[in-house]
Amino acid sequence: MKAQLIKVLLISVNLCFLMSCSSVYDKHVEWKTAKPETFPVLKAVGQAPISLQNSSNDTQKMLLAIKASKIAAYAELAEQVFGQQVNGKTSMLNLVMGDNELKTTINGVIKGARVVRSYPVGDTYTTELELDFKQVYDIYIGTSRQREIKDVTYY
Repeated sequence: MKAQLIKVLLISVNLCFLMSCSSVYDKHVEWKTAKPETFPVLKAVGQAPISLQNSSNDTQKMLLAIKASKIAAYAELAEQVFGQQVNGKTSMLNLVMGDNELKTTINGVIKGARVVRSYPVGDTYTTELELDFKQVYDIYIGTSRQREIKDVTYY
């Protein structure tokens, strides 16, 4: 009986010792800002036909083509930054291929891009954009601090 009591007491002491060695500590973390070494500059070109714009006025056709070429250039930039989602569908009836369908989607927000050049080439209006990731990084740092651990002190 005395041996069992000693055994239970030793097991209880060991369990208390193991529980006191948990991984929960009080700690103080020092952070430092992480900055990339280099920043890429992405370029995109958008084009739109002038004569096919929906207007009877030549000046308005030009303005619509300018806007359409700028939107096309932004779509190309978003594709470079975020990629494209591609969905495909093929139908088959009696082992004969039917309709093929392919759909792409681009979804993203572009901040900090600038128009490098915007000019007509024949019946097409062209807009060139560039996105300097140094500027994107500066915008990001201004809104939310990216951090990495500098030092951790446990108490």
